Amino acid sequence: MTLTWDDPVVIGLVLSVVALAVLWRLVRVLGPLSSRLAVLDSRLSSLNEAQQQLAGGLGHVAQSQTQVIGLVESRLADMGRYMGDTLSGNAQATAASMGALRERLQVIDAAQAKIEALSGNVLSLQDILSNKQARGAFGEVQLEALLADALPPDAYSLQATLSNGRRVDALIHLAPPLAVDAKFPLEAWQALTRAADEGARVEARKALSRALRGHIRAISERYILPGETADGALMFLPSEAVYAEVHASLPDVLRESFAARVWIVSPSTCMATLNTLRAVLKDTRLRDEARTIRREVQLLVEDAARVGARVAKLESHFAQVQGDLSDLRISADKITRRGVRLDDLDFAGPPD
Repeated sequence: MTLTWDDPVVIGLVLSVVALAVLWRLVRVLGPLSSRLAVLDSRLSSLNEAQQQLAGGLGHVAQSQTQVIGLVESRLADMGRYMGDTLSGNAQATAASMGALRERLQVIDAAQAKIEALSGNVLSLQDILSNKQARGAFGEVQLEALLADALPPDAYSLQATLSNGRRVDALIHLAPPLAVDAKFPLEAWQALTRAADEGARVEARKALSRALRGHIRAISERYILPGETADGALMFLPSEAVYAEVHASLPDVLRESFAARVWIVSPSTCMATLNTLRAVLKDTRLRDEARTIRREVQLLVEDAARVGARVAKLESHFAQVQGDLSDLRISADKITRRGVRLDDLDFAGPPD
């Protein structure tokens, strides 16, 4: 059998040989290429894993950054609130300190005003003491204050007029009333305190004694009225120093006051005397109230006796009424029995 190149069998064999040659060549070429592709795929997988790790790291970094930013913002907010509270507290403390400072300044201003007023009062007191009439009024005001502190309002009268036309500074409502007059021998006392030597002091003490004796005689003549006032009176000296000088150096003045029944008192001894008089007034009022109660009890006993007599009379009336009722009951029982007997009688006649 003869084969030619245009024979299909030959052409098929040639093509098969060519195809095998091409395949073998491809195998020779693709073998190293597949290994390189495997290496490249491995590197791509590693690169992908690294990229994923990097993405996770970036996520953690972003999360950490967010947490840090939140923490910083929270710290900043806390710091802002702390600074606000601190500033507010400091402002309140400053305002309170300023308020306390203003109050202290007001207290200082008030104290200064009181000091100025007191200075004015001291000057006015000096003016009062330099004027005899005003000085007498000063003693009367001090006496009035003592009376108001020690006695009830209805226990005394101020500037009371007696039957001789004289007006006494105070009249204590005892039985009989006790007169109180305020005296203040300032000129003689000032002369005594300003005396430079013993001779001047002796003369000033004599002048003080004469002034006090004159006051004692005036009180005894004007304010001790038999049958109207008490047999003694009080001379009120609104100065403890003058009172102490009288008791220390002027015994003749004391003897004359005792003889005239004019008792010299100072503010302290006057308060003690008034407290004693208050106890006396209390006892007097208690005795008056006891007499009133005793009188009312006697009247109550008399009323009770009259009530007892009237009750006895009413009891006799009740006894008489009870006897009359008993008699009426007896008469009623008799009438009832007679009615029953009449009812039992047969008033029907015999038949015709």
